[in-house]
Amino acid sequence: MEKKIYLNKFKPRDYQKEIIDALENQGYRRILMVWPRRAGKDLLCWNIIIRQALQKVGVYYYIFPTYSQAKKVIWDSMTNDGVRFRDFIPQKLIESSNTQEMKIILINGSLIQLIGSDNIDSIVGTNPIGCVFSEYALQDPKAYQFLRPILVANKGFAIFESTPRGRRNHLYELYQIASNSEDWFCSKLTLDDTQHISFDVIEKEKAEGLMSEDLIRQEYYTSFDRGVEGAYYTRYLDQMRLNNQITKVPWEPAFLVHTAWDLGVRDATSIIFFQTIGTTLRIIDCYENTGQGLEFYVKKLSALPYNYGKHIAPHDIKVRELGTGVSRLEKARQLGIRFTVAPNLPIEDGIETVRSTLPKTWIDEEKCKPLITALESYRQEYDSKRNIYKGIPLHDSSSHFSDAFRYLCLSLPRIRDGLSAEEIERNYREALYGEKELPPFFRDY
Repeated sequence: MEKKIYLNKFKPRDYQKEIIDALENQGYRRILMVWPRRAGKDLLCWNIIIRQALQKVGVYYYIFPTYSQAKKVIWDSMTNDGVRFRDFIPQKLIESSNTQEMKIILINGSLIQLIGSDNIDSIVGTNPIGCVFSEYALQDPKAYQFLRPILVANKGFAIFESTPRGRRNHLYELYQIASNSEDWFCSKLTLDDTQHISFDVIEKEKAEGLMSEDLIRQEYYTSFDRGVEGAYYTRYLDQMRLNNQITKVPWEPAFLVHTAWDLGVRDATSIIFFQTIGTTLRIIDCYENTGQGLEFYVKKLSALPYNYGKHIAPHDIKVRELGTGVSRLEKARQLGIRFTVAPNLPIEDGIETVRSTLPKTWIDEEKCKPLITALESYRQEYDSKRNIYKGIPLHDSSSHFSDAFRYLCLSLPRIRDGLSAEEIERNYREALYGEKELPPFFRDY
C-alpha cells in the first residue's frame, strides 16, 4: 500500500513527490533541490518539516537568508489559494507559538522555528535534527558549516533549495558535490520537467520586457551558465533584498521629489522619482511610456502630488531637432521643466557609479517593479558564436530605466550639494552651447 505523503491541506505535485520519497523511504539525509522559480519549493519543504516534526520529536529549523525573508515568505504568507502557511499545521496539533521568535511548539514536544542565516548565533547551543535552507544561493554558507557537525551527530537531515546565481557561488559548488556523491539526493529540474507554468506565460513576460532571455534561462531553466555572469547589477540587488532595501518606501512630503529621465524618440521614455534624505537615496516611483511627446510627460508630472526639485536628463537632450532647430532641452524649458543635464561620462564609469550607489539605495518594491525588473535584466551583449560576453550593454527594453538610473547616480552630487539658480542657469546655457562655445555675454569673468 502506498504511503500517504501529504498532510491536511497539502497535496504534492508529481515532481515534488521524489523529494519526500528520498527523505522518508530511501533514507537520504542530504538533499539538494535546484528548481525553477515558483515551482513550490517552500510550500513543499515547509510541509516536509511539519511531517518530520510530527513523526519524530526534536528541533527543526527552517532557514532563510534573513529573518525578514523568513517572516515574509512563510510566517506571514499564504498560498495562491488563500491558505496561510502556518495553517498547514492543524491547530489541534499546536501546543503554543511565538510570533516574535517565529517559533511553533507541537503537542508532541517538537519545535519548529524560522530563522535567518545572517543571525545564526541565535541558535548556538541548540540541537536540531532537521533543517531546510531556503534560497541557499543567497545564504551565508557559514550557517551550514555551523550546523553540519550537529546534524551528523544526530543523524539528522538537511534540505537545500534554491534557483541558481551563476557559477561563482556556493550553491554551484554544493551542486558539484551533490551531483557526484552517492550520499546526496540531487534534483535539478527545469520548466520542461515541472510544467508548473504555461510556456505562453513565459513568452509573454519576455515579449513585454518583464524578463530577459538570460533571466528566463536562470530562473525557469535553472542555468548556472547564463544570467548573472552577464548581468551588471543582479548581485547588488540580491544583497539589497537581503538587507530589506527593496521594500515599501513611502513618499516623504517634507522633502523634494527629484526625477531622472531617459528620453526616447521612437523608444520608451522612462522617468524615475526619487528623494535624497541624508546619505540615502530613496526611489519612490517610476513611470514609462512610448510614442508620446514632452507635453504628455509634463502633464503626467503635474498630475502627481509631488513637490519637485531637480529634473535630470541625458546629455543628448541638447541636440537640436532637424525639423525645428529647437532642442528638447529648450522645448522642456518652454513647458516649465528646467533640466539638469547629466555628466557625459563613458558608460563604464556610469555603471560603476550605479554599483557604488546601490548599497545606499532603497527602492519601493510595488511602485518600482518595472525599474527593478530592468535593473535585474540589464546585461552585457552576448556573442553566441564565440560564446562570450562582449563587454557592452545589450540594448533592449531594460535599457531605458537602467540608463535613467545611471544618469540619476551620475548626477547625485549636484542634487545633494544643491545648485543655486545661477548655477542651474549656467548649466542650461553650457548644455545648449557647450563650454567653449558659450557666448561672451554668458561667460563669467
